[in-house]
Amino acid sequence: MKFSEFKKNIDDGIKSAIVEDDSTERVKNLEAILNIVNTINRTLILEDVLELVLKNAIRLTNSERGFIVLQNANNELEYKLGLNSENETLLKESFEISTTVVEDVFINGQSIFIEGAQSDATYDPTKSILKLDLQTILCSPLITAGKKIGVIYVDSKHLHKIKVREITGTFEILAGQAATAIRNAQLYDGQLNAYNALQEANVQLIQAERKALKSGIDAEIGQSLQGLVHLALLETESLMRIIEKAQNEFSKGRENFDELSFDRLKLKSKVAADSIRKIQKYAQVLLETSVMEINRDNGDLNRTIQSVIKYLSPLKKFLSITFKTELDQVPICRFDSDQMQHLFVHLITNSAEAKKDATVTIKSYVKDDNIFIEVADDGPGFPENIQSNPSIAFNLSKQGYGLFLCKSIADRHKGEIKLVPNENGAAVQVTIPVIN
Repeated sequence: MKFSEFKKNIDDGIKSAIVEDDSTERVKNLEAILNIVNTINRTLILEDVLELVLKNAIRLTNSERGFIVLQNANNELEYKLGLNSENETLLKESFEISTTVVEDVFINGQSIFIEGAQSDATYDPTKSILKLDLQTILCSPLITAGKKIGVIYVDSKHLHKIKVREITGTFEILAGQAATAIRNAQLYDGQLNAYNALQEANVQLIQAERKALKSGIDAEIGQSLQGLVHLALLETESLMRIIEKAQNEFSKGRENFDELSFDRLKLKSKVAADSIRKIQKYAQVLLETSVMEINRDNGDLNRTIQSVIKYLSPLKKFLSITFKTELDQVPICRFDSDQMQHLFVHLITNSAEAKKDATVTIKSYVKDDNIFIEVADDGPGFPENIQSNPSIAFNLSKQGYGLFLCKSIADRHKGEIKLVPNENGAAVQVTIPVIN
């Protein structure tokens, strides 16, 4: 009988169809199931749902312990929770059950109930059943919407008569309702993880963009100031030369322009030139400090790369991007993870801007105590002027501040960044020395 039919019997008070001797026990079990379902449906937290389901399964079947195993992403059964009759958590190390029973139930999608398991010829008593001295076993698949998601299992070392009509039926109903609740909790957990990952990605991207913006503003201001100051300095020095020349001419021609006027002009020009030189020094300092000081710490560059991909993948700009990684094992080294994340974010962003559905391939390998990271895409590649003179790609005045900052980050790590040949698009290679 289906759960909905049982519920209808209780709600409508139709109990006369049940044998009188079994009526009280059956209704009690059904009421217990309703209470359990109401309880587990109040939460969507997977851990809470698993605990509620298992506690009640042990209590309803008068078992000594129970386990829930769920299918993981690799389609393997994975231990999730174990409890004893005292509601004490059983560690994964104590997860010793009849694997034959569990696997049969999951594969066949049919419940198994065993009394006198020590003497049951169906399952080999020389293995786990004999070792654990098990007598009673109840095991049901967790199936929802036609999909098997795991198994619920309870057992006992004491032989007690299984009331097939009541206990086994109730246990299967509980398993069916538990499967739905667990699946809902899994979906909620997945959505929550996706939301948290997206939030984390947004935070990381915002931080990276803020760093890039600050660094970019500093760099552009510094570069602009240098250009303007250089021009003003040239003009001022030219003015001083003109004034000196005019002074000599006026002096020889005995014009009505007194020496005091010339001295004042020269003094003003000198003050202006000195001020401009000071501004130039400040601009140079601003330019040199446009990238933050590195904060080195031990880390794995492969994990940093994977972290950046994880952060960027859910974002709208990168939804059409296909990421491929060929990451060899690299040694732990000291680097600034924030700055290296910014470097990789910028390189990947360049690929996305060049081709919105690009395939970005990231490789890592070790050679001669250096870690090499290559970021390549299948986009249009670099313009001809850059291909003929790759150094200008990292020139602030020619190409903006992005790749310039990437070079600054590599330089500060005593590394190197350069363009490498790529027949199908653009490719950039970053080299970081292994520093322990």
